[in-house]
Amino acid sequence: MSEQHFVVADAEVLPEIVLKVLEAKKLLARGDCRTSTEVCRKVGISRSAYYKYKDCVFTYEEKLTNKIITLNFVLKDERGVLSAVLSKLYELNANILTLNQSIPIDSAAAVTITVRFNGDIISTAQIESAFKTVYGVVKCKVVSGE
Repeated sequence: MSEQHFVVADAEVLPEIVLKVLEAKKLLARGDCRTSTEVCRKVGISRSAYYKYKDCVFTYEEKLTNKIITLNFVLKDERGVLSAVLSKLYELNANILTLNQSIPIDSAAAVTITVRFNGDIISTAQIESAFKTVYGVVKCKVVSGE
């Protein structure tokens, strides 16, 4: 099997079929279409073309810049603390993928949040530092990332 090679190309120079496959993938992922048959009809491509390219073409953001991170928090058991954490994640341009919270013990709750950062790449130190000033955050640690 040959090695994978990735290239970045301006969408203007790509064949129309590649752009239509990208659009089809987006419509399926968002739930705008439910089946490959439906999405292929909508974007105007054959199913064989869709299946030929669907696992090989990605948007730049999808393949290269989406940084998925899991954060572990210890939060004070007070009203508004989790909301403040979520607001900070919004400010950092993060999309929340999962959120799990334990029942508070000794007035503190463990919270695990997995997020995808869109846009500028942000370092682990920057993430942890951003939460030091958020009221009610006892501890923030980045535990994994892609």
